[in-house]
Amino acid sequence: MPLFDHVSFIINDKDRIGLVGKNGAGKSTLLKIIKGLQQSDEGEVIIPDGATVGYLPQEMEPQSRKTVLQETMTAFSEVMELEHRLKELEEQIALRSDYESDGYHDLIHHHSDALERYHLLGGQAVQVNIEKVLTGLGFEREEFDRELSTFSSGWQMRVEIAKLLLQQHHVILLDEPTNHLDIESIQWLEGYLETFKGAVVLVSHDRAFLDNVTKRTVEISLGRIFDYKANYSDYVLLREERMESQLATHNNQQRQIRQIERFIERFRSKATKAKQVQSRIKLLGKIDLVEVDAIDESGIRFRFPPAPHSGKIILEANHLNKEYPQKKVLNDLNFSVIKNDRIAFVGKNGEGKTTLAKVVTGQVEFEGELKFGHNVVIGYYAQDQSDYLDPEKTVFQTIDDVAVGDIRPRIKAILGGFLFSGDDIEKKVKVLSGGEKSRLSLARLLLTPANLLILDEPTNHLDMRSKDVLKNALLQYNGTLIVVSHDRDFLQGLTNRVFEFRHGAFREYIGDIYDFLEQRRLQSLNELEQVNRTTPGESLSDAVSVNKQNWERRKENEKELRKIRTQISKCETEIERIEGEIKKKEGMLVTPEKFQKQIQDGSLYREYETLKEALGRAMKHWEDLNSELEGLQRD
Repeated sequence: MPLFDHVSFIINDKDRIGLVGKNGAGKSTLLKIIKGLQQSDEGEVIIPDGATVGYLPQEMEPQSRKTVLQETMTAFSEVMELEHRLKELEEQIALRSDYESDGYHDLIHHHSDALERYHLLGGQAVQVNIEKVLTGLGFEREEFDRELSTFSSGWQMRVEIAKLLLQQHHVILLDEPTNHLDIESIQWLEGYLETFKGAVVLVSHDRAFLDNVTKRTVEISLGRIFDYKANYSDYVLLREERMESQLATHNNQQRQIRQIERFIERFRSKATKAKQVQSRIKLLGKIDLVEVDAIDESGIRFRFPPAPHSGKIILEANHLNKEYPQKKVLNDLNFSVIKNDRIAFVGKNGEGKTTLAKVVTGQVEFEGELKFGHNVVIGYYAQDQSDYLDPEKTVFQTIDDVAVGDIRPRIKAILGGFLFSGDDIEKKVKVLSGGEKSRLSLARLLLTPANLLILDEPTNHLDMRSKDVLKNALLQYNGTLIVVSHDRDFLQGLTNRVFEFRHGAFREYIGDIYDFLEQRRLQSLNELEQVNRTTPGESLSDAVSVNKQNWERRKENEKELRKIRTQISKCETEIERIEGEIKKKEGMLVTPEKFQKQIQDGSLYREYETLKEALGRAMKHWEDLNSELEGLQRD
């Protein structure tokens, strides 16, 4: 089946387009075709004269030996050429005295054109723009003169993002740009793209990023595209409405066709009805059939096994340190993790999140004390998990090697839940895509029940649907969770503690990721108020006292918010359970021959009605809780 089948769409000036679809649908391929890096079998991409297209691939391996600043300056190669050209022209003009000659006028004309182009490209503000973009993407000013090769691949990709933004293309194509960024840099990039003068087409599995940047969504599904004038969340709702409307229209049309066909069949042989029959045959031939768009429903499905029993204390760290030759990453950390804690590690890349995860899992040596509680069993998903897979083994062998006991006969079923079926299970790991390797690594994680799950960037290669399945599985997981992630939508409602890593230490916040972001924002405002807004006659201590009262009120409000969110989550789980029971009863009702006794004595109908009433009550309770939540959020 072809990736695309006669697809067409237009990118308009200042468009903000989110390109969505499951992994393998062809999103990255379409970006490469637009950029001209790959040829389509048929059709063409038309780019107006003078328009430039910038492209950020999902992965690349920069080989630069320049410093961060020098490499970023290469984005201004045209500006540098113009500076050299302007200097040459000015020298030539200074030597001329034939002011009335055509040659002199030509020099002036060329100088004017070059100067106009120089200003258009922002040549007069190169250094300012470079500093603005690099600091926005997380670089410290003292790092500008460090050789780029001394940074991790993720930080090197940030320089590639900076260069792309600084080149002022008419259209920029971004393939998973947030994979290389932390939350602060993602928020900065959202603000930058909001004021960007050109058009943006981006592929991302970060729902919050898509919602904040895009205003149009192009879906690729089963070789076709569907264009919506909406951001991602609105697109999901519009898509459901479109499918429901399309299905209803299709069903009505099919009923109409069956009625016409029955009339034709019934009266075909009657001479008195011949005219009417012929009329209906013609009508049947004129009907434009309404087709229902096929939906790609494939998606991973799984649940984590029940967590083994553990003590109340999961782990305790005392004076924990980790130092590399270039940097002290963890500096005198003291903290504890309690049973059923759900902790998010956030902060800039390189600040120690992954290092602490590896310290806890025993992969990195450290100084200080780390004590585990009774019967703690760790399940670990590494950011570079695919590197732990043997490239020469097949998908089946990868799971078979670690499966034991009762799980062995279920290997194919487990792999099927992660979209590996048929010949797929005989593929070697080395030919798998990034998303396939991530799914295989998650499948391995299920084979050993754990009561402490540590997940380092588990969503990087997962599509939207797979991320939702993983999040739902984690919400139902009954153990302790530590997750490193920059995906705000994935983290929302998943954790109850946030550790923000900065300069070798971390600061703890209570609540989920949006509670943390709001507290950070308020802290910044309070600091400014204390410095700049102490009112006349009011001492700094008075201001601190007022701020303390405000903080205490916010803390109480946040406590209520967490309580309501927990109740909503439990209510949603109950609704899901009741809906599942109703579906079972409906299945029994449509196969009466198997359940004659329950149908005859009326018990099946009574149970069905009881469940429907229970669902109504649960939905009402859910609506009331959400109304209460909205009221608290407004306060």
